[in-house]
Amino acid sequence: MDNMQYKRLFDFPHYQLELYPREDSLVSKVNGVWVKTSTASFVEQANSISRGLLRLGIQKNDKIALISTTNRTEWNIMDIGIMQTGAQDVPVYPTISETDYAYVLNHSESKYVFVSDKEVYDKVMNIKNEVASLIEVYSFDDIPGCKSWEEIKELGKDDSNQSELEEIMATIKIEDLATLIYTSGTTGRPKGVMLSHENIASNAMHSSSRLPIEIGISKSLSFLPVCHIYERMLQYMYIYTGTGIYFAESIDKISDNLKEVKPEVMSAVPRLLEKVYDKIIAKGTDLTGIKKKLFFWAVDLGLEWEPYGANGWWYERKLGLAKKLIFSKWKEALGGNLLAIASGSAALQPRLARVFNAAGVPVMEGYGLTETSPVISVNDLRNGGFKIGTVGKMLPNTDVKIAEDGEIIINGPQRMLGYYKDDEKTKEAIDDDGYFRTGDIGEIDAEGFLKITDRKKEMFKTSGGKYVAPQVIENTMKQSRFIEQIMVIGEGEKMPAAFIQPNFDFLKDWAKRKNISFTSIEDLCKNEQVIARFQREIEHHNKQFGKWERVKTFELTPEEWTIEAEHLTPTLKLKRRNIKARYQDLYTKIYGSKI
Repeated sequence: MDNMQYKRLFDFPHYQLELYPREDSLVSKVNGVWVKTSTASFVEQANSISRGLLRLGIQKNDKIALISTTNRTEWNIMDIGIMQTGAQDVPVYPTISETDYAYVLNHSESKYVFVSDKEVYDKVMNIKNEVASLIEVYSFDDIPGCKSWEEIKELGKDDSNQSELEEIMATIKIEDLATLIYTSGTTGRPKGVMLSHENIASNAMHSSSRLPIEIGISKSLSFLPVCHIYERMLQYMYIYTGTGIYFAESIDKISDNLKEVKPEVMSAVPRLLEKVYDKIIAKGTDLTGIKKKLFFWAVDLGLEWEPYGANGWWYERKLGLAKKLIFSKWKEALGGNLLAIASGSAALQPRLARVFNAAGVPVMEGYGLTETSPVISVNDLRNGGFKIGTVGKMLPNTDVKIAEDGEIIINGPQRMLGYYKDDEKTKEAIDDDGYFRTGDIGEIDAEGFLKITDRKKEMFKTSGGKYVAPQVIENTMKQSRFIEQIMVIGEGEKMPAAFIQPNFDFLKDWAKRKNISFTSIEDLCKNEQVIARFQREIEHHNKQFGKWERVKTFELTPEEWTIEAEHLTPTLKLKRRNIKARYQDLYTKIYGSKI
């Protein structure tokens, strides 16, 4: 099979079976034991699902929703099984509100829903009557009163309709719709992004050339939600390259799972890497004497790291020592075998790229959107393709331009077909020449590296007419161990300010060390010593910015910003409008005016 001959996504497991069959194609932990599904079993079960769905009366272009709390083997089998029939799956993020469940299921006219567990099942049942198209709900876990997904496999056990299935598969073209992904927009209703087989398959193949994967040998750990295109595309890439996919149990179990699986590759979002780094630093802070000195000597050295030995031989010699004494332990804690962590979905702080790479844990930042399936560009240590502070070089066949106003626009095989049932929004998003407007501001340097400077929609002007790019300021401020989340405000106001959610665990420890008595988080957020300490952090980081960009004042919020409370999108981006509305009183306190 020619590497660059775009295939349909459901061809990938068959391709793996032909070239790199594995015993551990898909691996989930069930009751404390890793349960392996071989490539042969993966293909066989997907075929059973397809035959069963055909017997249920599923037609080409019908929609079937998949809602799973964790990544698991059943999801992938269903995904391939659905696509082989010419129907499309609609992955839904499990923690969105019931109202959004109803909206997505109605808008997509989903006929069936497959859920992972009781919690998701209950949410679906609460709105089932509002969704006219919905025929039945099936579950992966055994739930009393709910049909099991095994019933569909049972229905498809008899392979007398396999030839009918193969005839249908033969009619599915690469440019046909493969899936509908509803974006969790920071504003308004979710939009259904239409992605074709070619969109995602080309992205998986092109991305595979940028990751140091040993074909047919490597293992991956998967934990970012597969309902997002980022992790999902990577999973097709893993299948295509014969990489075993091990599904992490949960975010909390990541460190255990890394040690058990010892993967060569995984993906992450910056927030997770920040948390890993903060944990490592916290452990270092607890050390004493020479051990502590050595630890922070290594960290300081790591923060100076430049790729390709640019710091010279003396630095490299010191780094060699730091690796032996300190960094080897970091690497071991992440399983010991990682060749790459692909970081995406938000901006990665350059200091993290430096320190992890120095430690021998290569973190490669990439860039993309749901509408671009998703990868547009990505860093790669090989062939001089890595530059800190950039999102790497463009993937093959990807045409990126910078519009007159600085917006990044892109065309290529990964660009979406459009928004489902929304020609107006599709026309707004894709220009007459077929370029998708990303909404991000950026530049391409002389060596072809892409740099993102801000979100077009999030930049604002102060009353003095000066532009402020909040994301850059927020990412810098979040380097403080005191700051968990921060949102810079000040549109139309005389100066920028910020709402800050403290890192409560760190703040409580700090307060205890300083003998500050408190009975609640609210207490702490009002404490003068605490506010003065935050002021110092802000002043320290403000130095990097122009006078008009500096955060002049701030308010601490005594509650945690979460997805459930609608502060954050499922990919942990700030829902700015919601946060602003929620802290209306703090806004008034800062500016003396309503929003």
